[in-house]
Amino acid sequence: MQKSSPPISHSSMEQTRAEQVFKRIQSAIVEGQIAPGSKISEPELAKRYGISRGPLREAMHRLEGQKLLVRVPHIGARVVSLSAKELIELYQVREALEGLACRLAAQHMPPAEIDELRRVLELHEQDAAFKAGLGYYQQEGDFDFHYRIIKASGNAALTRLLGDELYQLMRMYRLQFASTPKRPRQAFIEHHRILDALATGDGELAEMLMRRHIAASRRNIEQHYNNTGEPLA
Repeated sequence: MQKSSPPISHSSMEQTRAEQVFKRIQSAIVEGQIAPGSKISEPELAKRYGISRGPLREAMHRLEGQKLLVRVPHIGARVVSLSAKELIELYQVREALEGLACRLAAQHMPPAEIDELRRVLELHEQDAAFKAGLGYYQQEGDFDFHYRIIKASGNAALTRLLGDELYQLMRMYRLQFASTPKRPRQAFIEHHRILDALATGDGELAEMLMRRHIAASRRNIEQHYNNTGEPLA
């Protein structure tokens, strides 16, 4: 006689629901559906996503940990909105730490992982928006060129900082500037050069190319703010 599966507890269902809501709010913030600087209303979110206040507060706490929400005294939670200066500083941190991650990855990545990373770039090249020149492929996790290199570094502290704590915040701003004219195609070329350095195990070259790659993105952002007149400092 076939045994029936044990019933799913209410707490387990609530935890699963909370995880789903967390991912939905996270995506909405990163993709700009909830605008930077927006005030977050817990009752409104609870109603929109059909979840009780307890699990919602847990999700909001996790989003604060990812630097996507900030608490403002006497106002409450808001979606993060970095100033031009803060964003440039974030890219300076990326340049230094992802450069290091790339150097370490060149020492640790086996041929099979290099091949997987090459297939990731092939997938990026087939993206409709990229082919039309409208932006760069921006899926997360294992479909993200940068994320794969961070993981391959083998350094737990780097992976925690760049692949978890700051990852979604960095994705948020990468998405905002992904459609800068001519940048998607150039970024793709730079990714291939980085991959070639990783394939040869040349950590010094891989680090230099990654730093140059992120510095080029930073300069695009600086140019954007120069064009809009917002001060960088």
